[in-house]
Parts: sequence; C-alpha cells; structure tokens
Amino acid sequence: MKTLMKDPLNLINVGVAGQGNVVISVLIGDALVREGYFVTLGQIYGAAQRGGPVINCLRISEKIQCSPFIPDGHAHIILGLEPVETMRMLEQFGNPEVITIVNPRPIHSIDIISTGDGYPKLDKIIKAIKELSAKTWVINATEEAQKLGNPIFANVILTGALTGSGILPLDKESLEPVLRERFPKQFEANMVAFSKGMELVRQ
Repeated sequence: MKTLMKDPLNLINVGVAGQGNVVISVLIGDALVREGYFVTLGQIYGAAQRGGPVINCLRISEKIQCSPFIPDGHAHIILGLEPVETMRMLEQFGNPEVITIVNPRPIHSIDIISTGDGYPKLDKIIKAIKELSAKTWVINATEEAQKLGNPIFANVILTGALTGSGILPLDKESLEPVLRERFPKQFEANMVAFSKGMELVRQ
C-alpha cells in the first residue's frame, strides 16, 4: 500500500447533473478499496434533477473510516467537470495547497440560468482557478471525448487524468479491472478514453 500525501486525503468531484461525475467517484472509490484503503463517499445533489450541481466528497485513509463530508477549506484535490462549479468548490473548500483538475467546457446550470447574469468569461474563470490552486491541470475532456466518438467518455478521460496525475495511489493496473467490471460491453473503448486522460495530464 502506497502512503497517502495526506491522511485522510480529501477529494471533491463536482459537475452538473448528467455529466457523470458520480461514475468517476464510484470508479475511483472502488479501485482504492481494492488497494486496501478506507474510502467514504458523501454526495450532495442540490437541484440535480433540474440541472443543478452534483458534488461528491471522497475521504481516503490508510487507517480509519472517516465521516462522509469534507470540512470547508480542507479539500486536497478538486476534480471539476465544469469550470464555474469548480470555482465554487475552490471558494468553499480550497486552501493554498489544493490541487485542481478542471474540464473547461461550460455548462449553463440551473443556478447560472436563474441569476440572469449570463455565464462568466471562461478565460477569467480559468485564471481564477489557477490563482486559487497550488497546481492546476486544464484537461479538455469533452473535446477529446468527441474525438473518440462520444462526449460521454469525458468522465472516463478525467478519471484517467486524475489517475495519471500521481496524486492518488492508483495506476492503470488499478483501474483496469474496475473499468472492465463497470463497462463489460464497452471495456476497450473506455480503456482508450482512460489512457487518453493519463496521456493528457502528463503532457
């Protein structure tokens, strides 16, 4: 078992309903449990059924089963499928050491639409995310998924990016059996997407 960079290690995975960030949390959580870690998953759906944010909190430990929710200001990793939602998580859970991986594809969630203010300028959002993070990877997961033939692969690409970053004690061999079990009929396609994510984060 590899030593965690922090124990417990706090990961927040955020997106808009329908993006598949729950799948990411299940894949990562399953792989970590198979490696012998304690993993607690907490989910906050908000207005998910109406196109609102979906927040997943994973707390990972070598020693204990943690409470499911991460205290404000105590995230170690934020994986964002949507830029504005990523920024919101940084404002609430960020700190000077937080590491961020973000997909820069905007989605106009119900929260954005309801304000009537319009979507903020993307370049400013990405700049702010970088300023609030110790390290940031911008991974064009949706764009790369479309190249693979289906935007649904974006979440698996981001799973690959998170794994390839080296932040978690996981590697390709850790995720392969999890992906095979989760996607038995589309395993090969999902492995291509996963490998693309690992490649992108290492560029």
